[in-house]
Amino acid sequence: MKKVLFIDRDGTLIEEFPPTYQIDSFSKLIFYPHVFKYMTKIAEELNYELVLVSNQDGMGTEKFPAEQFWPVHNLIMSSFANEGVVFSKELIDPSVPEENSPNRKPRTGMFTDYLNNPNYDIANSFVIGDRITDVQLAVNLGCKAIWLKNNPDLGSKEITSSTEELQNAVALQTTHWKDIYEFLKSGLRKISHERKTNETEISIELNLDGSGKANIQTGLGFFDHMLDQIARHGMIDLNIHTKGDLHIDEHHTIEDTGIALGEAFTKALGNKRGIERYGFALPMDESEAKVLLDFGGRNWIVWNTSFSREKVGDMPTEMFFHFFKSFSDAAKCNLNIECRGENEHHKIEAIFKAFAKAIKMAVKKDPLKDYLPSTKGVL
Repeated sequence: MKKVLFIDRDGTLIEEFPPTYQIDSFSKLIFYPHVFKYMTKIAEELNYELVLVSNQDGMGTEKFPAEQFWPVHNLIMSSFANEGVVFSKELIDPSVPEENSPNRKPRTGMFTDYLNNPNYDIANSFVIGDRITDVQLAVNLGCKAIWLKNNPDLGSKEITSSTEELQNAVALQTTHWKDIYEFLKSGLRKISHERKTNETEISIELNLDGSGKANIQTGLGFFDHMLDQIARHGMIDLNIHTKGDLHIDEHHTIEDTGIALGEAFTKALGNKRGIERYGFALPMDESEAKVLLDFGGRNWIVWNTSFSREKVGDMPTEMFFHFFKSFSDAAKCNLNIECRGENEHHKIEAIFKAFAKAIKMAVKKDPLKDYLPSTKGVL
């Protein structure tokens, strides 16, 4: 299926021209900084269909004659075409807001060729634009938004979604085309994953390029606290909701959460091109933890630590090994974990923090170096 970049024109490919916001003469035409450089890279290197989407208020009326619009617009399009950037379609709506046209962004009347079309992967497509209405369009289409946020919040009366829904739709917020190219080059390493058995039901949302946000609910307070460390110190966004048979014991909840988390990492890492692959780290008070990690495609675990207490909080200490073993098996990674210290809480927290730091290092990706970190040619 084809993925699409639905790209706004004014304020995105070219500069806005307030107060009229109408580019009706060549003297008003200024291209957005570095747009040719990075749009050319996107067109040449990435597999997206390019579609221009633009509201042109009142174009064709006496106040904004069509003969003032088309010469400038055609120059814009030919300039991009000369650089190898060819748009498959130009979706332009000339209505004004008061008309409530179904074709006016953020409404979806112009997108019938793409919606419910099995040839298009809209969920993994993007709207790129400079206004909040472009984000609303992404919500309405069921895709994500790349917000080139360089203008005031214009067109807010056409917004129907909640602030939270709009925020969740924004995959990237920036003012630079370089950031857009690098983001698209890297791919969206954000996934949802579910695992259901007779003993547990687990749902996970994982963003490897997040900011450390976490929402963990496993029914085990100390386990939640440790999983929160993975998000915070690994700088990943992680939501985990586990319903397990805690009326029996903690075993299935902890082990299956480890399996599901490992499976989620496997999905999010994709083909692993450009990742660092390896990671390690960390002291915590009197404790010293070392975690060596390799997302090399082969599972193995070395566990060199022990605990003198049966439980830390509400979590059996024997289950810490099972959690990391389950993660290693599902994520197909090597884990070498070693820790020494006196306080059991400090020891296991140091292990989870070191694990998080190792993950942060290993999943780091350079979008400009699209190589596979292996001499075997496969991970």
